[in-house]
Amino acid sequence: MAEQNFVDYVKICCRSGSGGAGAMHFHRDKTTAFGGPDGGDGGRGGHIILRGNSNEWTLLSLKYRKHITATSGVNGAGGMKTGAFGKDIYIDVPLGTVARDAETGLVEFEITEQGEEVILVPGGRGGQGNAHYKSSTNQSPDYAQKGEEGIEAWKILELKVLADVGLVGFPNVGKSSLLAAVTAAKPEIANYPFTTLVPNLGIVRYRDEGSYIMADIPGIIEEAHQGRGLGLRFLRHIERNSILLFMIPADSEDINKEYNILHYELKMYNPELLEKPRLLAITKCDLIDDEIKTWIDKDLKINIPHVFISSATEEGLIHLNDVLWKMLHEG
Repeated sequence: MAEQNFVDYVKICCRSGSGGAGAMHFHRDKTTAFGGPDGGDGGRGGHIILRGNSNEWTLLSLKYRKHITATSGVNGAGGMKTGAFGKDIYIDVPLGTVARDAETGLVEFEITEQGEEVILVPGGRGGQGNAHYKSSTNQSPDYAQKGEEGIEAWKILELKVLADVGLVGFPNVGKSSLLAAVTAAKPEIANYPFTTLVPNLGIVRYRDEGSYIMADIPGIIEEAHQGRGLGLRFLRHIERNSILLFMIPADSEDINKEYNILHYELKMYNPELLEKPRLLAITKCDLIDDEIKTWIDKDLKINIPHVFISSATEEGLIHLNDVLWKMLHEG
């Protein structure tokens, strides 16, 4: 997906519709000169509703649609006629879209299922007509209720990418190269940090048995959980991945240290991420020989499985595919 077409964060101003006013009316016809109250209720104002749509992959449609307004309800009328509701506004969003209050930053809900509908901003209630206020002591109430005002609120929508395998690692460790080697995706690849600024998705074929989705998550840096760099915007995409594939290059000065930093960043952002199955891929193995691999094996102090791979020579990619497929289906 082209970088300019991938939008995972938008801030929008929403205004729901006001409720219609209740009617103050008394029944009159050619045989009734002084009938009782028959004012109908006002219609509800239009809601603004988020709706999950599995065909949507980005929030691009909202990038230039900053103000979203629903219509107001219609006033009630005599003869106990209720006013029409305001038209609800539906916003189709990708699965994994999180809604936040822009002022408080608090998460309000997350859209996770196809067709799921949640009211983002509710419309105002319609006012009651004077028929509701008739009592034994007041047979002719000459008042009715106004409709509620609509609500204006700024909302933040954030997208968490859904994938079976999420690639986790510092910038420039070979995540984009791996995605390009095992899928038909064509991410930008270059020998400098932060080549990848948005998640890239690709479909990995597994022999003749099926396929799974792999996501190249933009590189994490130390203190990303505190918002350093674009840390928080990177990290949230990891939350909806089934398996975390940690990637550290074979020429790293200290593989154990790099893994511990990545582990710590995920823990500080969301401890539940560490409950996901994890695998370590030691990348760029075309730069080392078998003797160094043996030394790395002995020196590792990481309690998760590991594999040696090279996207340049395709070394270990079939084995990696086998391991990931087994992890995805053994649970």
